[in-house]
Amino acid sequence: MKPVTLLMRILAPAIALALASAGLHADDQFAPLRDAMVREIAAMSSVTRAETGRAEFAASVMVAMVRVPRHQFVPPDEQPYAYENRPLPIGYGQTISQPYIVALMTDLAQVGPGDVVLEIGTGSGYQAAILAELAQAVYTLEIIEPLAMQARERLGRLGYSKVRARLGDGYQGWPEHGPYDAILVTAAASHVPPPLIAQLKAGGRMVIPVGAPFMTQYLLLIEKAGDGSLSTRQVLPVRFVPLVGGG
Repeated sequence: MKPVTLLMRILAPAIALALASAGLHADDQFAPLRDAMVREIAAMSSVTRAETGRAEFAASVMVAMVRVPRHQFVPPDEQPYAYENRPLPIGYGQTISQPYIVALMTDLAQVGPGDVVLEIGTGSGYQAAILAELAQAVYTLEIIEPLAMQARERLGRLGYSKVRARLGDGYQGWPEHGPYDAILVTAAASHVPPPLIAQLKAGGRMVIPVGAPFMTQYLLLIEKAGDGSLSTRQVLPVRFVPLVGGG
């Protein structure tokens, strides 16, 4: 049996429960598209195992990808494409990330039920919603004011009460609520921002794309040991919009 088929058989009961508890029923028009999206993510995780070190993503991550209605986080004219495995424009020169990348970053962060997470680059709020399915609390910053306001309204309307979103410079982080068990950065930085390293808890994990715009960027996994030392692993090449702000 192929690994993807086996994974989907294992996940099927959990996914069905997630659909029901999220109010996403089989007759929902997006249900087949959502199912196809999850299957494609599972297939890609198997194909990229050599680069990521993960043949399959955690079941909790896959269930979160099912529970969060991606079509609610894109503009109305993009909703027919919401479950395609690709980025989509959300206005102001920004995008909602490819579902596979959202799942990969969430899986690498290893977010658990008691964790406090910082996200840099709220965008439409989709990644924050995924994290809210797994964490105790999520703090998210967006530097583009209209996107920040829209995301805060959307997350509140959809019931993501674990998420606190505000306008701010993500380069500087949100020190008041740190240190964080995990930090996810959803825009490419030219370097790893020192303020974010300072706000990462000992034993914590940061997932961040690093590289220049329009050039090769790499998704990095940074882990902070108990003594404060850092280890960095280059995961795979990616393409993100640039991180705005900071020094």
